[in-house]
Amino acid sequence: MGLFGKLREKLTKVRETFVEKIENVISRRREIDESLYEELEEALIQADVGVAAALEIVERVRARVRELRISDPEQLKPLFREEVLRLLGTETAPLVLPDEPPAVILMVGVNGTGKTTTTGKLAYYFREQGQKVILAAADTFRAAAIDQLEVWARRAGVEIIKQREGSDPAAVVYDALQAAKARRADVVLVDTAGRLHTKTNLMEELKKLRRVAAREVPGAPHEVLLVVDATTGQNAINQAKLFGEATGLTGIVLTKLDGTAKGGVVVAIKKELDVPVKFVGTGERIEDLMPFNPEEFVAAIFD
Repeated sequence: MGLFGKLREKLTKVRETFVEKIENVISRRREIDESLYEELEEALIQADVGVAAALEIVERVRARVRELRISDPEQLKPLFREEVLRLLGTETAPLVLPDEPPAVILMVGVNGTGKTTTTGKLAYYFREQGQKVILAAADTFRAAAIDQLEVWARRAGVEIIKQREGSDPAAVVYDALQAAKARRADVVLVDTAGRLHTKTNLMEELKKLRRVAAREVPGAPHEVLLVVDATTGQNAINQAKLFGEATGLTGIVLTKLDGTAKGGVVVAIKKELDVPVKFVGTGERIEDLMPFNPEEFVAAIFD
């Protein structure tokens, strides 16, 4: 099974909760009328496409129906496919990393989204490309975070820089960047806190990490990736807005697309935020993280 075949297999649930909803509405109808458009709109919203994107997709499909003089509801499916791809765009959004290492990537997001796990998988992804990676365990407030990242570091075969639980995250980042420069590492991945036990504001803490990174490495952080859980649907949009204001997001990693995800959230993110989805998580294995390709995603769920 090739990469596309694996992706299609992983996105079975997305197909069921997104595309099959559209197909079920269409299959029950003999003609195209206003009530059909309303049902399709509702199906898109239930699939977490978001209200704005759902309205736009249906309105453009309606215009195409008039233009092409379509009367058979079965002919609507390819139009929906085209409009979803148009919204997502056909271009991938690769990581933008500096010519001179180390590249510094901040991993941000609320607890429970799979942030630490994704950091470990991303370390493996880079190592497989021949890059020397250092992990910075800057989530020092969550009891198991450092231990969890250590496990991933071993699995990925990369080095980890850590301090004891409760220590200053900025100090961990400083140590990791010094180590990266001394050991000529290519990439530093910083696992950050998703919440704090103290009254310190999380966003202020993340801004502090940005300042430390910028002081020690020119242009750092080069990427700030927000890890969001696809199964949370529209809540992912709210998280992106919150973190975006504080950290200057450059990309999103959408996890758990293989689960009960309402995969339409990929469309909602593209429509409502000016932040590209750069990676998607499609399983629990260390290799189950792949760059997001809109054309492959649409083909995997529609074809």
